[in-house]
Amino acid sequence: MIATGVSQTYQVLLAVGIAALVTGLLMPLFIKFMRREGVGQQIRSEGPQRHLVKQGTPTMGGIVILVGVLVSTALVAQWTPALVAAVVITLVTGSLGLLDDIESVAHGRSLGLTPSQKMAGLILISVAFCLVAVNVCGIPAAVAFPGGLSLDLGVLTTTLDVFGATVSIPWLYLVFVFLLMAGLSNAVNLTDGLDGLAGGCTTIVMLAMTAVAFGYGQLDLAVFAAAIAGACIGFLWHNCYPATIFMGDTGSLALGAAFASLAVLTKTEVTSLVMGGLFICEALSVMIQVTSFKLTGKRVFLMSPIHHHFEKKGWAETKVVIRFWIVTAAFAALGFVLYLQLG
Repeated sequence: MIATGVSQTYQVLLAVGIAALVTGLLMPLFIKFMRREGVGQQIRSEGPQRHLVKQGTPTMGGIVILVGVLVSTALVAQWTPALVAAVVITLVTGSLGLLDDIESVAHGRSLGLTPSQKMAGLILISVAFCLVAVNVCGIPAAVAFPGGLSLDLGVLTTTLDVFGATVSIPWLYLVFVFLLMAGLSNAVNLTDGLDGLAGGCTTIVMLAMTAVAFGYGQLDLAVFAAAIAGACIGFLWHNCYPATIFMGDTGSLALGAAFASLAVLTKTEVTSLVMGGLFICEALSVMIQVTSFKLTGKRVFLMSPIHHHFEKKGWAETKVVIRFWIVTAAFAALGFVLYLQLG
């Protein structure tokens, strides 16, 4: 048993190392290519003025992150239905982000796809993932809470016969998975506003999810989460301040979807929201800001997402990033403790 445990731990660590190495080594080549092609990030004119110097910095680094994740996972993990579902949904969501990045670069503006186009894509992706998770991977349509409590979201289920196969459609759980996946994808996307912020926070959260998947008995998913953490580490070498590459929506949407898929496949949907508490705070700050301005004409924050609020208060970009990493680590630790109480 000890030998087996050591072997599995080695696989997880190997996944981190391979992903970090592949991403770190390929990124300079990708940066050189993007510079030669003149493909750079479009910066919001209404954002902090100090960020205008980042205009034209190569973007779409998420492509290399995904390559690192895929190579590491393919070399280390055993392919199971759950792993295939997680990898495919990550790549598909990354493709949606890539379309958004291409649209942004092609039109020379900070906005790419329209919100409705993004939402339509996320609806299709989350519905497909949920149906596969329930019908192929055997994931129960229930949400577990710390303390052993569980909420059955499969009470409204339609069963269909599709070419001789029985397909269950748990409507309530379908909606829940969509909210989780769309919410986390957009939350990570909103967090990606400072050099090293989204990459560092994702690294911390994915290390926690690695431990969760390992404890859940899903070595394949633990390797996948570890590969994402490793790829983010390799990316951070080039994305730390001052960044020479940004991940773009290709990376941020994909990482959020990967996080959501791991939460569903390890039945840690609720505790994952705690682990990703920093991402949730970033998204909530935007929602609060927009709602307050529409209802009262007043802004709650100096600027949203909330990392820009602290910049406006005079914090250096690196100070915001490091402190947000610390907050993320605290959220991840709390979420892991709650995970241990799922019992």
